[in-house]
Amino acid sequence: MIRIAKAACVAAVFGLASQMALAGSAAGLWKTIDDETHQAKALVQINEGPNGELNGKVIKLYQHPDAVCDKCDGANKDKPVNGMQILWGLKKDGEEWSDGKILDPKSGKIYTSGAKLIEDGKKLRVRGYIGPFFRSQVWERQQ
Repeated sequence: MIRIAKAACVAAVFGLASQMALAGSAAGLWKTIDDETHQAKALVQINEGPNGELNGKVIKLYQHPDAVCDKCDGANKDKPVNGMQILWGLKKDGEEWSDGKILDPKSGKIYTSGAKLIEDGKKLRVRGYIGPFFRSQVWERQQ
């Protein structure tokens, strides 16, 4: 009986530790929410590179799964948005990530980007900047 109790305690401690680690990292699967319509737009997989930079790519589109980036320039021109890298180069800066880039496939524009975990890591506030002006979205962590 004592062994079962000890095993349960160890499992609870490891579960809590993994949740705490998850809360400190933006790596994972995120559902993007349109800041105008408040509808789910896409699933984005964010990975943390060996240098600690965050990069993210679209792995599923909800509303227009066959959308292409017709307003993009360069290598992304007329390429499918599904599978496209839309977030790159975000560097850890205290409690936030900054100095990255984010692509808006709808407009084809690339913005300076930052991100911050909120609500104990359950949500990610992502911002795109042009000078002092910015637009924010709150993405929801998926399990």
